[in-house]
Amino acid sequence: MIFITLEHISAHVSFSLTFVVTLIYWGTLVYQSEELSNSGGKGMIVTCICITGVLVTRSLYSGHLPLSNLYESFMFLSLTSSMIHILIEVRGEDAWWLGAITAPSAMLTHGFATLGLPEKMQQSTMLVPALQSHWLMMHVSMILLSYATLLCGSLSSIAFLVIMSQTNQKIIFNGKNSFFNKNGYSYDQEKKELKHTFCFPFINYRKWLFTDQLDQLSYRAIGLGFSLLTIGILSGAVWANEAWGSYWSWDPKETWSLITWIIFAIYLHTRINRGWKGEKPAILAFLGFILVWTCYLGVDLLGIGLHSYGWLI
Repeated sequence: MIFITLEHISAHVSFSLTFVVTLIYWGTLVYQSEELSNSGGKGMIVTCICITGVLVTRSLYSGHLPLSNLYESFMFLSLTSSMIHILIEVRGEDAWWLGAITAPSAMLTHGFATLGLPEKMQQSTMLVPALQSHWLMMHVSMILLSYATLLCGSLSSIAFLVIMSQTNQKIIFNGKNSFFNKNGYSYDQEKKELKHTFCFPFINYRKWLFTDQLDQLSYRAIGLGFSLLTIGILSGAVWANEAWGSYWSWDPKETWSLITWIIFAIYLHTRINRGWKGEKPAILAFLGFILVWTCYLGVDLLGIGLHSYGWLI
């Protein structure tokens, strides 16, 4: 009983924190303040600890890893979003805007789990026989980590597209470390040098830096998420062979995960081999964003196939 009480307290505290942190980071978009940014970073750390507490206490009283239903997977997704934010901050990267993406992601997934799902769906239950395997942690954790990183990268691309649609100066990416606008003004990332600065509008200069950071974060996050998704699909195939006697059965979840994998493979191919940057790969990432949610939540909502353990209907 005490574990259930602790879980409920941690869940409510962590959701309140994600809401406050989201407001803080949205505020930094309007008024850049180091104090606000630092407060948001500390809030994300406390949020991460609280969500970890939710999952740990749930694991203690249920007797298994908290990755067996939709509620637990959404809580894990919220935890991963906050961890991504903390890891990037620990690396010391100058991404003051990052919290405006990761904090709402953590808040919305957390809110859906605690407020959107019926109470029956939030309760921990015994594992079905197919889930009673050592592959549970390997497969499900890799898949959820891949979803979190792919969604982070895709949201960065969506933010890129929104900003590009609101500016008259088209940003053209040139090679790996520089970019320039249609009037010929260029910025070199390695030298941190802007050419022809004397006639370059400051507000556009900031937008250029911002969009370049969004593009680079999207590329790195999707690259990592694609690797994790590949591991998750392969480990799932091995587990499926043990549980159902077949590596691949074209189950709806398997089919949509393969489609998602193909789209992000195309995204990486166009960036690595074709040298695409900017709007074109961002559109592919936006399509990938829709597919991730279709694969993750859509199949569960339909309640069909072998993977529909946590469906809502």
